[in-house]
Amino acid sequence: MRIVSDSFAHGQRIPAEFAMGTPQGFGRNRNPHLRWEDPPVGVRSFVLMCIDTDAPTDGALVANPGAPIPVEHPRGDFVHWVMADIPADTDELAAGACSDGVTLGGKISPNGPIGERQGLNDYTGWFAGDAAMGGDYLGYDGPYPPAHDLRLHRYFFRLFALDVERLDLPAKFTVADVFRAMHGHTLSEAATYGTYTLHPEVSG
Repeated sequence: MRIVSDSFAHGQRIPAEFAMGTPQGFGRNRNPHLRWEDPPVGVRSFVLMCIDTDAPTDGALVANPGAPIPVEHPRGDFVHWVMADIPADTDELAAGACSDGVTLGGKISPNGPIGERQGLNDYTGWFAGDAAMGGDYLGYDGPYPPAHDLRLHRYFFRLFALDVERLDLPAKFTVADVFRAMHGHTLSEAATYGTYTLHPEVSG
């Protein structure tokens, strides 16, 4: 099984139209095109995730634009998208089909293939307590790395083929809930990644 995108080449820059943030402010926040092929025999559903593995772990550094965040600063994961119960006969998501624009407070009912369920991304926690931005961020919300971060961020689109049609998940679920629910049910995994930065001196 493999996953590819017409929106960006593997390991290359994700265009700004697929980001939540640009140097000018909010971006178009469209989900990129994704297509997968050669699923394993017996697949009954898919799970899709988008995870930034280069997110800074110190909120104080992120909140201080006057101090560049060093490349060697410890990093963690930031979830931008988690979709479960994608029907087994689905093999492609068009660009902009699941997200097209920024919704303050989060999307109430994000678009996707019939039957799928989309979970909370990590902007839910990031904007918690913010009167203007706070809310449940469901579905895809794209890259918005700190503009003063010296590290090039990588965004991994991970696809899992499962042997179950529907996962046992709460009404509002996170990527951690999905990992727990699909344990022992994964037939195959494929991934691709793109890069993004808002720092004018970081290439990629």
